Amino acid sequence: MALSNSQYDTIMRVYEERQTKNRHLLEERTAYVNGHVEGYLELSESIAAISVSQGKKLLEGDDNALKELKSTLHRLSSMKRDLLIGAGLPADYLSPVYDCPDCKDTGYIGSEKCHCFRQAVIDLLYEQSGIRSMLEKENFDSLSYSYYEGQDLERFQKNVATAKNFIKTFNSDYHNLFFYGTVGTGKSFLSGCIAKELIEKGYSVIYFSAAGLFETLSRNMFDYKNTEEFRNLHEDLYGCDLLIIDDLGTECLNNATVSMFFSLLNERHLNQKATIISTNLFLEDIQNRYSERIFSRIMNQYISCKFTGPDIRRLKKTLK
Repeated sequence: MALSNSQYDTIMRVYEERQTKNRHLLEERTAYVNGHVEGYLELSESIAAISVSQGKKLLEGDDNALKELKSTLHRLSSMKRDLLIGAGLPADYLSPVYDCPDCKDTGYIGSEKCHCFRQAVIDLLYEQSGIRSMLEKENFDSLSYSYYEGQDLERFQKNVATAKNFIKTFNSDYHNLFFYGTVGTGKSFLSGCIAKELIEKGYSVIYFSAAGLFETLSRNMFDYKNTEEFRNLHEDLYGCDLLIIDDLGTECLNNATVSMFFSLLNERHLNQKATIISTNLFLEDIQNRYSERIFSRIMNQYISCKFTGPDIRRLKKTLK
């Protein structure tokens, strides 16, 4: 998965902040040692002076200068460590400080991304998805078939299989999913299961309730003061690997937002960026509520998964 420019810049700012923090920490430690450990500053000054002196000898052709310098530096460095230990400090107290010693807080080992960079990507994707807390509970580990029976169970099992295949082939096959059916039958839950699996694989997932999405589109359409914010929003909505639009039908509609919604779906399809839409509306309600273009797009470019059964959220409350 390729990070957007804004996502990459966000992560690199974190590394810059780490480097600045640790540089200040080392400066504070150095100032403390120089002021409180007797003889340490003098040794540091001696090392600097000897290095300059031996460097001049080396330039003048003294072949023994480098050997003598190494020997002297080793002896003086040992004395500095002894002073630190004698003051009750660790021997490496003034060594460079890193959050990640492997990449030295650069994010890269050579030309390869460090393991900490990959983790930073996943953390950022969770934050930007907007559903970190939800996915702690709604994932395949907590999936249960016990609330379904008969045809409802068969449908849910088929939908789970479709979701797992969607994840398995995400990098090779472009698909969209349309979850529809009665309230509380697992549509949002299964969307969350997919989101968690893909985020853990390093794909960018953005979650929006339909009401939140349409409100955001409407606000940014008319708020020209937030040009940069709108540009970042546009990049996220149109460019993320997976966009989840939950509870379609709960939003406030007008001609402008319907047009922007179609544009969003259309451009994501042209760029083969996957989308999952869930709704409690019946198909005929979708057709009546939205434009024919939107209904046609969903019916022809999305895999439809019907959910039926009891309202699981209400059932869980009753059981409690």
